[in-house]
Amino acid sequence: MERDELEKMTREYQQMQEQLQQLSVQREQFSSQKEELKEAAAEIEKSTGKIYLAVGGIMVDVGKESASKNVGERQESADMRITILTKQIDELSKKEKTMREDLTKALKDIKQ
Repeated sequence: MERDELEKMTREYQQMQEQLQQLSVQREQFSSQKEELKEAAAEIEKSTGKIYLAVGGIMVDVGKESASKNVGERQESADMRITILTKQIDELSKKEKTMREDLTKALKDIKQ
């Protein structure tokens, strides 16, 4: 393998690692959001008073059912995004592993 090819492969591998890191951070953010929404849903269920929902820059008085529905929809959205990100991470991890093995082999070949 030529030096230029090896350098190109190394850059691609580094980009792949960066993508994996970014996807992992996004998944963690959605997992945190999901936990916050879970806590919000529990608080809504316990609530006996008024419930306010942030809409843009203002707070709006909403009913318990409406608030529960809103939080539920946001939880579903976070779940869906976590699932999608997990699939992307799994696929990219497989490609990263293959590329790492190819790079390792190419480096060993060069040293010989």
